[in-house]
Amino acid sequence: MTVEQAVFLFTSALILFSGFMMVTRRNLVHAALYLIVALFGVAVIFVLLEAGFLAVVQVLVYIGAIAILMIFAVMLTRGDISKEQEPVNADFGWALMLAALFCFGLIILIGQWPAVNSQAPALSAETDTVFELGSALVSPDAYVIPFEVASVLLLAALIGALVVARPHKKSK
Repeated sequence: MTVEQAVFLFTSALILFSGFMMVTRRNLVHAALYLIVALFGVAVIFVLLEAGFLAVVQVLVYIGAIAILMIFAVMLTRGDISKEQEPVNADFGWALMLAALFCFGLIILIGQWPAVNSQAPALSAETDTVFELGSALVSPDAYVIPFEVASVLLLAALIGALVVARPHKKSK
């Protein structure tokens, strides 16, 4: 096992652990801190993939801006939310079973993919990866559909956050 493989395995285990801890914490500040650890792990994965630009963007945008903004929003707007509700609802078992089923299905699908055992060609030093990434994000033959789906998903999350944060009217 090479050093890169060991770092990858450690980082992926750290990402999985911090992701699990993030969704099971009662305290929202602790959950946000676990989110920062998971996002930092993703930045380490980008470094291992020799995508330095994406690693820097991950640290600056996601860790430096979004996660810190979430922590300040939680600290400034909400009290101790752990007294209001339980973090695990009654349907946790069904959700866990469904997630395991989807994970098993993804493992089966990835195992049947013919390119799973092939290795991507190395990038040359003259390759402008930022330009290629920008071109791939808007190219109809590459990632324009996943890029737009991610945009719609983020819009839906924003609308959901507004609905959840809106004060409820008390019935008379």
